[in-house]
Amino acid sequence: MADQQEDITFFGHSLSLHSETNVDRIYMDYNATTPLDPEVIKAVTEALQEAWGNPSSNYIAGVKAKAIINQSRENVARMVGGKAEDIIFTSGGTEANNLVFHTAMEHYKISCEAAEQTEGLRRQHNGSVDPPHIIISNVEHDSVKLTAQHLVKDGRADVTCVPVSKVTGRVEVEDIMAAVRPTTCLVSIMMANNETGVLMPVRDICQRIKALNKQRQYLRILLHTDAAQALGKIQVDSCDLEVDYLTIVGHKFYAPRIGALYVNGPGTKTPVYPMLFGGGQERNLRPGTENTPMIAGLGKAAELVTTNLSEYEIQMRSTRLYLEERLKAVFGEDKIHFNSHFPGSDSLPNTCNVSILGPRLQGRKVLSSCTRLLASVGAACHSHSGDRPSHILLSCGIPPDVAANALRLSVGRGTTRADVDAVVEDLRDTVQLLEQAH
Repeated sequence: MADQQEDITFFGHSLSLHSETNVDRIYMDYNATTPLDPEVIKAVTEALQEAWGNPSSNYIAGVKAKAIINQSRENVARMVGGKAEDIIFTSGGTEANNLVFHTAMEHYKISCEAAEQTEGLRRQHNGSVDPPHIIISNVEHDSVKLTAQHLVKDGRADVTCVPVSKVTGRVEVEDIMAAVRPTTCLVSIMMANNETGVLMPVRDICQRIKALNKQRQYLRILLHTDAAQALGKIQVDSCDLEVDYLTIVGHKFYAPRIGALYVNGPGTKTPVYPMLFGGGQERNLRPGTENTPMIAGLGKAAELVTTNLSEYEIQMRSTRLYLEERLKAVFGEDKIHFNSHFPGSDSLPNTCNVSILGPRLQGRKVLSSCTRLLASVGAACHSHSGDRPSHILLSCGIPPDVAANALRLSVGRGTTRADVDAVVEDLRDTVQLLEQAH
């Protein structure tokens, strides 16, 4: 049978795919990626057409490019409560996270050299300094977790992976503090988990570590949060959080696939050591000719967040709560388990991680049988894991048979109650078919 056109609608703009059905598909995977906002598309297009010159050049197309980059830097800084000079543009969140870890390693090395022959740092029996120590949680994104694992594998660092509480679903401040060693040089804890939506106590962790830093003579502990999932959904203020570094990922808030790293006073208050070397762009901290159109898109998306965040948050929270109400009403509370509900923990306004209980209702099986719903069972970067339950959910204390049935339904700015009704109906019909098939 010939493929027929399939339409997905974002903000009233239709995105066509090809499928063997022509029903309208409803997208609920906004934690994986978001479409470009129409105003972002306009900003990118204008930059492509009018600011195609090299930003380091003096002719008009280059001057326009430089002006766009400067304005975008201001917009991104304003979104996270920083200054323009605190923003370093990167290719995405993975590069930003790696830059933080690279910097922490260099920071440790330089601190050791400064403290040589003092009691501040222990030395091993062979005369070498103990390796740097890094603290992360056991629910971090792969760009943090695998970077840390790589450093351990190479013998370049020790890493403590602090488990989240199986009661609250978040990493607890006291567990972080208990993991600190004299050689600890970095604490990296995500702001919000991409599967459960649980918010981590980043501000409390930073306050405790900063108080501890005042007692440490040589080695300052650097503080980083990956805010990929939080931006565009809740207020993110780097000054209030008291972080040294904050990772910004465009494609999570309706911007292109580009990112940035907030650094609190790069090179002055807070160290940054480049991984790349080249033409001097980004103050030599991240050289390479700037990707003006994508930076323009990031800047416009950041401006929209700053202007409209309250409206976005209220709309997404209302839609998610309605989704949860409809799921309970249609399936019954005894057949539904919300993997994103933890007592005492706040969560993202848009994220509903839910399991429909039953022996033949594994998440991937349900999604592959749905005719309208487009969603995921968890993080997109774990899509290769087959039918194994999410390690994030298992780490949060969700039983394996429940975790295996998980669906991550993440709504967006434009998701309507009519969309929710259609999705819940689709899930109801799919579950009935799967249960009747045996």
